Parts: sequence; structure tokens; C-alpha cells
Amino acid sequence: MKDVFRFFAPHKTVPHTPWTGTHRWDLAPKRVSILFLALLVFGLGDSLLIKSELGNAPWSVLAQGISKQLDISIGFSTLVVSAIVLALWLPLKERPGFGTFSNILIVASAIDLGLHIFPEQELLPLRYLYVFVGIALVGFGSAFYITCGLGPGPRDGWMTALHNRTGVRVGRVRLGIEVLVLTLGWLLGGTLGIGTALFALLIGQSIAISFGVVSRITPR
Repeated sequence: MKDVFRFFAPHKTVPHTPWTGTHRWDLAPKRVSILFLALLVFGLGDSLLIKSELGNAPWSVLAQGISKQLDISIGFSTLVVSAIVLALWLPLKERPGFGTFSNILIVASAIDLGLHIFPEQELLPLRYLYVFVGIALVGFGSAFYITCGLGPGPRDGWMTALHNRTGVRVGRVRLGIEVLVLTLGWLLGGTLGIGTALFALLIGQSIAISFGVVSRITPR
């Protein structure tokens, strides 16, 4: 039992792995395959939160609100939002990588795929299960995606670029962005609820635990 707890112990830093790239366009079949799979898992996890109808992840609240107003799919709305956020990098002189563009395309497609394949649940315990499994998958996908080293997603890149340009702490920048996104998404009709709060509370720990798993399965 102690070995199990040790295996899933959180990791405080981003582990270096055999598939970590040396730069944002350091492409190799194994690295790109891990990247694509990680982004697919991330998007499927996000779709489970949406499907639970208990509250979306912050950016999906906005994407869902826009999708309702424009009568488009949430996945396509996510793609549009990601592209707009990426455009906000330009005045901040942040450079995207292969992973940045892959993030935009694969996560959006995976969200629509998940919304199509995961059945709706009437029972509240199963809806909560969707929330917790979704958070775990987003954390797992994030850990493998980040360790590829092929560039941040559009939202994380915008956050770090604002931090670098303004000197405001990363946590405060992230909080400000997500409060703005949540408020706008809720006003547009996105689902805000207990699932949103659980995501905000647990996603950091989910990523840290996933980093720990990555570090322990990586050959030394």
C-alpha cells in the first residue's frame, strides 16, 4: 500500500523525460505521438466535465457560452477562442511552438468527440464521477503534454507572456484571466457550478500527481 501511495505522490517540478524536446519545434515520431495522445486525453477530460452538467472548467464555460450564442459546437467554439487568445500573443512577442498549434486543433476536436461518445447521466453520483474522472484526465494529459516541451497552450502562453511583460505575479495574472473568462462565459450562458469549483480546487493537484507518475515511469 505504501508503494501505491509513493507512486502517486505529487511532484513539485516538471520532470525531464526522454521525450522532452530541446526546443519548441524539436519534432520526433515518439515525441509527437505522446503530444497528440496527451492532448486527446486532455480534451476528453474537458468534455466529461461539460457532459456532467455540474459546471465546466473556466475556459469551457466561455466556449460553451459562445457556442450557445452562435449556435456552433463547443469544440469549434474552443478552437475559435484559442485562436483569438493566440493572436493576443503577438503584441507580447511570445513565440508559439508545434505544441501550441497542436493544442488548438486536437483539444477542440477531442472535446466534440467526447461530447458525442460519452452518454448523458441522470444519476447524480455518475455525474460527479464524470467530474472527478475529467479532472484526472485533464491533469494526466497536461503532464504529458507539458513534458514534451513543444510550446505552451494558447492560454498558458498568454498568461506567462502577460506576467513577463507586466511583472505581475503569475498567480494573480491567472486569477484575473480566469475570473474574467468565467464571468463572460456565465453571462453568455455557459455552465458554472460545483464542477467548476472542484476543477479550480483539484486541477493543480491532479497535474502534480501526474508529474509524479511521469517521473516514476521514466527510465533513469
